Amino acid sequence: MDRTFLLAGAVAGLIAVAFGAFGAHGLRGRLTPDMLAVFETGVRYHMYHALALMLTAALATRIEGKAVAAAGWFFIAGIVLFSGSLYLLAVTGVTILGAITPIGGVAFLAGWASLAIAAL
Repeated sequence: MDRTFLLAGAVAGLIAVAFGAFGAHGLRGRLTPDMLAVFETGVRYHMYHALALMLTAALATRIEGKAVAAAGWFFIAGIVLFSGSLYLLAVTGVTILGAITPIGGVAFLAGWASLAIAAL
C-alpha cells in the first residue's frame, strides 16, 4: 500500500503543479477573477492532499491497521471530487458541478480523521 500512495501522491503533485502553471499562464485573462480563484482553490487543495498522500505512504509501513489505507483512499477521492469539480466548474461554468465539491471536502475530512484514528 505504501508504494500505491507514494505513486498516487507523486502523480497528484505533478498534476497539481501542471494545473497551477496552466491556471497562472493559460487561464489568466480567459476566466473571470472569481473563476480563476475557484481554479486556484482546486490547485491548492490538490497539492495539500498530494503531500498528505506522501505522508500516508510513509505511515503505511509504520502503523498497522486499516485506518492509514482508508486515509489514502479518502485523500484520492477528495482530490478527484473536490479539486476536480472546482477545475470543471471554473473552466466550463457549469454551476451544478459545485454540488460535488462538498462530497470531496467530506472525503478530505474523512482522510484526516482516519489518520487521527490510526494515531490512536
